Amino acid sequence: MNLKNIHNVFFIGIGGIGMSALARYFHANKKDVAGYDKTQTDITDSLEALGVDVHFSDAVANIKSKFQNIENTLVVYTPAIPKDSQLLNYFMNNGFQVLKRSQILGLITENTFCLAVAGTHGKTTTTSILGHLMHECQVPLTAFLGGISENYNSNLILKGTEVSVVEADEFDRSFLTLSPDFACVTSMDADHLDIYGDASELKKSFIDFSKRIKPNGKLFVKNGLPLKGITYGIEDDSDYNIQNIKIENGTYVFDVKTPKTVLENLQFNLPGRHNLSNALIALAMAVEYGCPYQQLANALASYKGVKRRFTYHIKTDDLVFIDDYAHHPEEINAVHQAVREMYPEKKVLAIFQPHLFSRTRDFADDFAKSLSQFDELILLEIYPAREMPMEGVTSKWLLDKVNNKNKQLVGKSDLLAKIHESSAQVIITIGAGDIGEEVKRIKKEFSVAS
Repeated sequence: MNLKNIHNVFFIGIGGIGMSALARYFHANKKDVAGYDKTQTDITDSLEALGVDVHFSDAVANIKSKFQNIENTLVVYTPAIPKDSQLLNYFMNNGFQVLKRSQILGLITENTFCLAVAGTHGKTTTTSILGHLMHECQVPLTAFLGGISENYNSNLILKGTEVSVVEADEFDRSFLTLSPDFACVTSMDADHLDIYGDASELKKSFIDFSKRIKPNGKLFVKNGLPLKGITYGIEDDSDYNIQNIKIENGTYVFDVKTPKTVLENLQFNLPGRHNLSNALIALAMAVEYGCPYQQLANALASYKGVKRRFTYHIKTDDLVFIDDYAHHPEEINAVHQAVREMYPEKKVLAIFQPHLFSRTRDFADDFAKSLSQFDELILLEIYPAREMPMEGVTSKWLLDKVNNKNKQLVGKSDLLAKIHESSAQVIITIGAGDIGEEVKRIKKEFSVAS
């Protein structure tokens, strides 16, 4: 397919974080863009502000006539859309070019120098750091992000078309549509077992992805993973490794040993060893691309983060309120490590909304262990996303496994009152569902109180 011949692009599920980045990309490239999503959100509002036509009813009657031209209309959909969607079936049954989001990403990036970030954790933060570093080094790039960058207030960084920076998503093996020049793998922990069945199949898909790298390309892997490539790690013998870590006024200061030199006194403002690791691999990829050291150091220090990744909403002497997208036990462990490192003397209340019945079932014991580490725990009901309830898999069942005296299951309507009852000085909301809507309420309530 030649995307230059496409004039109209219709998105089914346009409000998704990855889909909306593509919508912004096509709009910036002067295509007519429209789409459907189930719910109005800040993302759909921002698209409409650009002039993108968005509607919220899965009805064929809402498709404007220009998007019914089979010859020059492309339809993009996300796998999260139900198979019985009226819009999806209309386009599929009437001869339109209908492609998944991952296939479009493959088409866009195939004629660029592509840097792809893969891994079960850390993709979005790493991709946004890499995009920012290369943007600040004046690289002519387009970066598609899986979150809203605090530096650009967008999930798209657009500075040119010669280079692309993308997340390589392992969900439903989407990353196998990419053929990157550089790729990294940050982690290979078991996840998406509803898709893969078992961890060995997930591991195999990462091996298959590593074989997608173009000839003379480079693979970067976190030290200890079962893949061969340029290694990176913290205080170890990796090709790229961080040394001499200090914390000064809430900022990491450290050195990076590269295969050729040592970069001294780098600064990075995001808390948590996991974020240091993300910064390191982004830095390594940018160095290998050829970005100048001093510009990289300045860019790293100016990186602000991604919304819903350890995002501060209240930060006073009396109360700290942080929100994070973590939805896997290892991610919760990383959040816990970061909050303890930053606030070692303070009492921490975690509010967690499990995401997916299948993930809760598959990792229940690991979730229980990670959640038990906080001083207090409030558990919300499971966010189902694309799934139907599973017998016996409930938040109450998960809560019973948690080894913590200060734990309770709370409905959203009672959440603010229960937080008021706590004496915690640090509140952290965790989860990938609609807990973000509760964040707004908590911030409003306790900004006044604090």
